[in-house]
Amino acid sequence: MEEIERIRIQNPSKDWSAQIIETATIADLSEEAISVARKNYKRKNAALATEVDEWTDTTFLNKAKITIKGCITNTAILLLGKPESAHFINPATPTIIWILRDRDNLDKDYAHFSCPLILNTEKVYEKVRNLKYRYIREDTLFPDEVDQYDPYIIREALNNCIADQDYQLAGKINLVEFEDGKLVFNNAGKFIPESVEEVVISDAPEPTYRNPFLVEAMINLNMIDAIGSGIKRMYIIQKNKFFPLPDYDTSNNKVKVTIIGKVVDIKYARKLATLPELELYDIIALDKVAKGRMLSNAALKSLKAKKLIEGRKPNYFISATVAALTGEKAKYIKQRGFKDEHYKKMILKYIDQFGSASRSEIRDLIKDQLATVLTEDQKTNKIRNLLQAMSKNNGSIKNSGTNRYPKWERV
Repeated sequence: MEEIERIRIQNPSKDWSAQIIETATIADLSEEAISVARKNYKRKNAALATEVDEWTDTTFLNKAKITIKGCITNTAILLLGKPESAHFINPATPTIIWILRDRDNLDKDYAHFSCPLILNTEKVYEKVRNLKYRYIREDTLFPDEVDQYDPYIIREALNNCIADQDYQLAGKINLVEFEDGKLVFNNAGKFIPESVEEVVISDAPEPTYRNPFLVEAMINLNMIDAIGSGIKRMYIIQKNKFFPLPDYDTSNNKVKVTIIGKVVDIKYARKLATLPELELYDIIALDKVAKGRMLSNAALKSLKAKKLIEGRKPNYFISATVAALTGEKAKYIKQRGFKDEHYKKMILKYIDQFGSASRSEIRDLIKDQLATVLTEDQKTNKIRNLLQAMSKNNGSIKNSGTNRYPKWERV
């Protein structure tokens, strides 16, 4: 399925964004949108500014690669089309929905924005209540005051949604703003790069795009970055503010990006930033470990080589080295758990004190001390294996009950 998707993306004849709309004309485009597009193009191509002023609209649209030989494309309608021109690209939906939710996840307000997206992305941006956030830096008694959300991040994430949306799925782009300091961007379609980490490492334009014609037009209109460093810059901005890193969820044939606009753990963030030889790639991977997310083999190899994580797949946690430097030693012990001998001594002491112990009593005794990275099923298996090891070959305990209702006693 993934191979078919890649072939479809690489085939220019299948580029939805480049398809020509035979019945549409330049009259179906917004004059205001074209004017803004010209300004953005001149900002992007300062050396051509005087020449651009002499071009007709038709010439400009061709030069900016929004139209093809004067013919209106899906891209032209999407970025510059009048609101009533949206029907030309049905069943695609050129709609961005902004939703404001309170701390109880209930909708408080919303707004819909259609084409021309070159104008309406700014209107969406203006909807976000970008409040000031204060926190004390380590080297001063005076608070820093910053925007909750860096303007670059909002625009980059939103324009990426437009550029990467699979319009043939007829979905809408959503921006959900939560009052407790979080933005969530959603667009339909599989995430094309292998992983976000690969995007950050390569720090270069992607070799393939879902909508190559649209992407080129957005680059020409200064809406997205031509050199492919936009996502990396988003991570660096958040890291430098000590805010949580952007969170990418690329499951279920969609891309969901979460941006947190506040400090979650200032001490941990400061210490993490001072770890020796810790690159942005490693910080992103450690952030995934903290969130219990899957890591690529390359990321695992890098973290293990630098002794930044411990554990076994899929239950990894930060290493003792990182825990000591970041003040997370208690969390480290909870995640790692104790050696088996510790649990065995607890079980023996319980039986010596009370004469016997049922399976549920033993579980209640040690479950809170088992590694927190374990699932409930894994904890159950861990307890069963401990009891089997203690009773095997005339061990220290025996089952005087039944297999279904065991009663463990001293041998």
